[in-house]
Parts: sequence; structure tokens; C-alpha cells
Amino acid sequence: MSAGTSPPIRRVAVIGAGTIGASWAALFLSRGLEVVVSDPAPGAAQATGRLIREAWPVLTSLGGEAWIDPDSWRFEPDPVVAVAGADFVQENAPERYEIKQKLFPAIDAVLPPQVVIASSSSGLLASRIAQGCRHPERCLIGHPFNPPHLIPLVEVVGGEKASRAAIDTAMGFYRAMGKHPIEIRKEVPGHVANRLQAALWREAIHLVEEGVASVADIDAAVSEGPGLRWALMGQHMTFHLGGGAGGLAHFLHHLLPAVETWWDDLGTPQMTEALQHKLVQGVIEEADGRSLAELAQRRDRLLTQIVALKHAAAVAEEAQHASDRLDEALDESFPASDPPAVSRED
Repeated sequence: MSAGTSPPIRRVAVIGAGTIGASWAALFLSRGLEVVVSDPAPGAAQATGRLIREAWPVLTSLGGEAWIDPDSWRFEPDPVVAVAGADFVQENAPERYEIKQKLFPAIDAVLPPQVVIASSSSGLLASRIAQGCRHPERCLIGHPFNPPHLIPLVEVVGGEKASRAAIDTAMGFYRAMGKHPIEIRKEVPGHVANRLQAALWREAIHLVEEGVASVADIDAAVSEGPGLRWALMGQHMTFHLGGGAGGLAHFLHHLLPAVETWWDDLGTPQMTEALQHKLVQGVIEEADGRSLAELAQRRDRLLTQIVALKHAAAVAEEAQHASDRLDEALDESFPASDPPAVSRED
């Protein structure tokens, strides 16, 4: 597989139509692609159609093509049949090696070698998933965050045998879908974002176990504090700003000794049945009678607003940068001693 042999991606096969797969299908369809969905589960086609229709107003508001019929996708229960003619495959089967290691060779055997097969796996290794494939160089991880049609992040992990061309194709494809792909350069279980989540959750559970605060208050300590900053920038850049005029260097010099004492005091909770029960009861109390559907609707509504705001800010910043570059070009072409006869407004 070489960079010059990748055809335009017009048809995508979505293999596995659970919550993640159906969300992917909605996104791809809204971006004008031909979408084929496959899942052997009874009722999968109906469930996929329902999720796509529910997501459609949000997708069109975030840049999707309003003229597209949200029912214009196709369903094929057999994954081998579904990938025929596909230019890209997004696999979303259950998170188990024994399932993916049967599925990948089956679809790999019927696809041209330049077609990328990306797994939505949240923590499995691409190298193990691709075992038994004729073309492991085109197999990789394309892990989204739930729900994929809203959250921009996609983690792309190539594994031991994935080619540079396959990684570049996946990165370019996800970027064209309006996502923010990042390349994970080394395989580790859980990739990057889930490991960060797991680290934070471990300490949150430890704080519950130790009786430091309630489940609801520990959640609020994230969502009403640093979580708001994390929607804008990551931990390193946050602390870079926290260092004032000296940036991260000053932050490390001034606060690292204190942070290291916190690290030394972090816990490793034992997930006993009693502790699990305490966590479950805590989130039930935090939900305060709201159903899972109500909580998800509120989450998605606020996520949509945040994503739209960040997108609008990025567009405005790019427009400003373009204007600044044009001003610089005009200054170079028409020095101040010789006022230009043209301007950007002409």
C-alpha cells in the first residue's frame, strides 16, 4: 500500500451497529458518503435507523449536508458482503480478541489491499487484531469517543505492521469527516485518552472509598472545575498557563514539589462488592430521578453547544490569521513609504 494508490473514499462499510457503529454511520452519512451497515443482531437495522434519525438535526447543525436523506443508507447483515466495494471499513464488533481475530481476516480476504480497515476498539492492540490477515499493513485502530457523531477525538494506532500510507489515509479521512484525529505512536492497552480517564477515575474511586467526599461532589469537582478547562486545552497547556509569565517552566519550579507529594498519596482502591455498591448508589443519588435517556439528552445537547462554539472560534481564528497574512503580504508588496493603491476591501 503506497500513498499514491489510495482511491477517494466514497463508500464506507460500518461493521457492527451498536451505539458506536450507528453513531459512526450517522456521521459518515451526514458527510455525503455512501454507507453500508452490517450487524447480525436481530433488530439492528431498525435500531440503527432510529439513532441516525435522532442524531440528524444535530449533525446538520454541525456542518452535515442538509439535503441528504437520513434513510439513504443500506443494511447488509453479512459483513463479508457488506464490505464489497467499500473504500474504508470502520469495525465496531464486541471488544474481544476472539471475535475481532475472526472478523478481520474474513473481510481482509475480500478487500483490495489499499482499503483501510479501522477498528473502533477502545483498548485492544491493533497488532493482535490483525493476526491472520493477508494484509495486516492496512489494519489499524480508529478509536472514537462516545458518541462518535459529536466528540471530535479519534485515536489512530497503527501497530507493528500498519503502513505509513494506511495511517495517513485514516488520519486524512477522519479529518475530512470533521474529526480531530491524533496518532498514537506506540501500542499500549487503552490507547491514550482511556488511560487518562482510568487514572482520574481510579483516584475518584479512592476518594469515595476513603470517605473524602460523596460521588456527586467528586463528579462536581471535575465538571465544575478543571473539566471546563479541559474542554479547551489539555493538562500540559493548562499548567503552562498556570505558570503565569514563566509558563510551564515556572509552574514546575514552583509547584512540582507539592504535586509530587500528591502523587505519592494517590490511592489504588480494591473494587470490592461493597465499594461497587457504594459507587452505584452514588450515581443513582446524583442522577436525582433523571433517567439514562434524560441524562444522555442533556449531555448531547450541551456537547453540541460546546463543539459548535469551539468550531466557530476556530473558524474566526483562521479568518483572522488569513487576514493578518494578507496584511503582511500587502505590506511587503507596498511599503509604507509608498502607500498601496489597493486594499483588502477592493
